[in-house]
Amino acid sequence: MTVAQPNTVAPVKKSRAANAKLKERIEDFAYPLIAIAVLLLLWQLFSSLPGATLPSPVRVVQETWVLIFWPFYDRGGTDKGLALQVFESLKRVAAGYTLAAIVGIGVGILVGLNKGMSKALDPIFQILRTVPPLAWVPIALAALQQNQPAALFVIFITSIWPILINTAVGVRQIPSDYNNVAKVLNLPKSEYFFKILFPAALPYIFTGLRISIGLAWLAIIAAEIVMTGVVGIGFFIWNAYQNGQTSEIILALVYIGLVGWLLDKLMAHIQTLILPTSQRQ
Repeated sequence: MTVAQPNTVAPVKKSRAANAKLKERIEDFAYPLIAIAVLLLLWQLFSSLPGATLPSPVRVVQETWVLIFWPFYDRGGTDKGLALQVFESLKRVAAGYTLAAIVGIGVGILVGLNKGMSKALDPIFQILRTVPPLAWVPIALAALQQNQPAALFVIFITSIWPILINTAVGVRQIPSDYNNVAKVLNLPKSEYFFKILFPAALPYIFTGLRISIGLAWLAIIAAEIVMTGVVGIGFFIWNAYQNGQTSEIILALVYIGLVGWLLDKLMAHIQTLILPTSQRQ
């Protein structure tokens, strides 16, 4: 009589896979932490050299501990914690970026569908998209006469181009077979848009949206730096520079980098929720 032996291969494979996944997750956290620790150590060493002008990490923490531990304080006017400064900047970014997304996708679809319009407008788009955000600030202030609308315009005009251009490219890249099927079936324009055009162009649209969210965040910093009397991280940096508070500038730069990274991660997460894996670029 033969006794059946227990199958131990499957549990072993599962255990190895779980261990490998755990190791990968630990490495995902450990490697960046090690890199940051090395960077801070090098920064501390270089700032200790004779003639060094930038404060060390230890000195930055010592001089900005109030801003670090009380990011939501509010003493009125522009004297607010960094979290509140960032929040005001993000509200402007959200408004300008949303408008840029709506206009950019709409105009991009029109340009993508019309070859004549594309040839006429593409040189203009390529020229305008190379203008840096700071160059738009004086024009915006001269035309709109107010800080808030000028900041929104700078965000809009800086972030619209990747959305518009990528949307137009996506529309032009729709396979001809799709268009032929639409003609054979005599699909109404609304069905063609929602069932063929928009889904096919969506990966390109998301590429433009992800690029633009970073540009929008850069634009608001540039706009707020030269706009006096507004609450925002850009004005905070400029005010700290005028008062010789270098440590506060460095801390604000850390906030800016973290927020920009989180915005990109947020857009990437939204993309994974909407697009299937096969359509992601």
